[in-house]
Order: sequence, then structure tokens, then C-alpha cells
Amino acid sequence: MNLISCCKRLAAVLLLAGSASWAQTPAPAAAASAPAVATAAPAAASAAAAPASAASAAGLDTRVQEAKADVIKLNRDLLVLEEELLFPANTQVAVFVSMDVGKLFELESVQIKLDEKVVANYLYTPAEVKALHRGGVQRLYLGNLKAGAHEIVALFTGGGPHFRDYKRGATVKFDKGTEPKYIELQIKDSQGKLQPEFQVKVWQ
Repeated sequence: MNLISCCKRLAAVLLLAGSASWAQTPAPAAAASAPAVATAAPAAASAAAAPASAASAAGLDTRVQEAKADVIKLNRDLLVLEEELLFPANTQVAVFVSMDVGKLFELESVQIKLDEKVVANYLYTPAEVKALHRGGVQRLYLGNLKAGAHEIVALFTGGGPHFRDYKRGATVKFDKGTEPKYIELQIKDSQGKLQPEFQVKVWQ
């Protein structure tokens, strides 16, 4: 974790250094005021200096943008490294939420229990629900589990058919081996029953 902290500090320093060099770059010096009798610089020289200054500023801006892009990439790599260190493959378990149509249920919140212990509570905004309706998949939980038999319980609350409050649970038992375990909580519409259905799928 010390390595990750040092890398994050380095990324922040690089970003600040790029911003500082942009802020500290002196603006093109204004022409010194001179008496009216002083010899004026030729108009051609002034016209040539302006494009040169613009080109210099554009080059600096390009370097700053490249430095910012490098910092963003470094931060992304650090996040991946951090997840690999905190959640190794042999103990990793991830829980996702998806919605298939979902017209019969307006999701408000989800609670997850793993082996009778609450590991996640999430309250949804209307924008997040719309994203799920459009096919989005949300990673709701990422954690560690030892190998063996486990049970997951998902509790869904929201608005059901005829604008009634709706609260349903879904449970599944699964075995955790040495590979990562991915669990999907699916919300579907049952047109035959005219009510929502909740399923838990375990992926290898």
C-alpha cells in the first residue's frame, strides 16, 4: 500500500507541476512606453512576434494537456493495482445489479447480505434507475470471501404495480472456489403475472 500511496502522490505532483508551469509562464512582455520621439519598432517585427508568442503558448498548452493525460492514465492504473492488491482473484467476489425492461417496478434501494451480514445498502436516484433501464450494469459490491459454501440475500424495495410499495427478496447459495465469483442481481418483468421478478445469477 505504501507503493500505491507514493505513486498517487507522484501523480498529484505531476499534475500540479503541469498547472504551475502553465500559470507561471510569463505573458508576452508589453512594449515599454517610450517618448513620442523614440524610434518605433517596424510594424513587420510586431506582426512576426505575435504568431511566435501564440505558437509558444500553444506548445505549452499541448505539453500541459499531455501531462494531464499521463496523470489520468497513471491514476487509472493505480486503481486497478489497488483492486488487485485488496481483492485478489482467489478470494474476490463481486455483485452487480441489472434491469431487464423493469416497467413493472421502480427501483428505490437494494440491500445485500452475505452469510447473514449486511455488506451493502444503496439508495438509487432517478437518473441511476434510468441508466439501468437503458441497459447499464452497476457494480454494487466488491469484497473478499474464503473458499467454501456461502449464501447471498438481496432485498429490493421500490414501487410496484398500481403504485404500491413493493419489497421483495431473492436468495441463492453458492460455492466459492479459487477463482473470482461474479453474482448478478436481475430485475425483470413477468408479463404473465404482471409483477416484477428478482433473480440472482452466479457467474464463474
